[in-house]
Amino acid sequence: MSHHTSPRILVVEDERTIADAVTSRLVAEGFDAVAVHDGLTALDRAREWSPDLVVLDIMLPGLDGLEVCRRLQSEPTSPPVPVLMLTARDDETDMLVGLGIGADDYVTKPFSMRELVARIRVILRRVERAAAAAADNGANGSGSDRATARVLEVGPVRIDQGQRRVWNDGDEVHLTPTEFDLLAALAAEPGTVLSRETLLAEVWGWGDASGTRTVDSHLKSLRRKLGQDRFRTVHGVGYALETGQ
Repeated sequence: MSHHTSPRILVVEDERTIADAVTSRLVAEGFDAVAVHDGLTALDRAREWSPDLVVLDIMLPGLDGLEVCRRLQSEPTSPPVPVLMLTARDDETDMLVGLGIGADDYVTKPFSMRELVARIRVILRRVERAAAAAADNGANGSGSDRATARVLEVGPVRIDQGQRRVWNDGDEVHLTPTEFDLLAALAAEPGTVLSRETLLAEVWGWGDASGTRTVDSHLKSLRRKLGQDRFRTVHGVGYALETGQ
């Protein structure tokens, strides 16, 4: 994680009552949280404050949340700041666009504060794991046996778990931290159908089934990046990563 003690959360939400409610709850949960109410201010604030995560409403005046997310992801910071999107419309296309341009997760309004905080903690844990993996990799660069053990190949998809990088047919594919963890969970048992509940528990760390939409939309995003036929859907059950070409 970053050098500051409490994780910094930038809340971008033009409805003041929601913005205030979210920031005060985050502060109560031990985060350092600040709210801004439009996209341009959000980009300025993110540059000067380096938040650990941005909670971003899609429906903003001026620059909408999708454009803000796109610009945040193209900033030269490495890795880009994780984004949790808020959407009032239960609209899959918006969310898929959001996930496609680098958002890590989303919550549909109305949401419970408990769920929002849980999602934020999961994303921060995931980012921390990625950073630890990268540091670990750097420290043990010479241990090639360790490195090779962490590369999974499933058909044309190659997953380097140490560096958290993915190639499809030899071309590197950019995945968000969430997409990477979902792919890695499926790749650990290639050809095996994993239920959405299993994936929720493994990837998101929560067990209630209300999040199955989240699994579905991230899987759609993976399909778009890696190819429709890489994944098999078993309706009403879950998903498998195909082993063949």
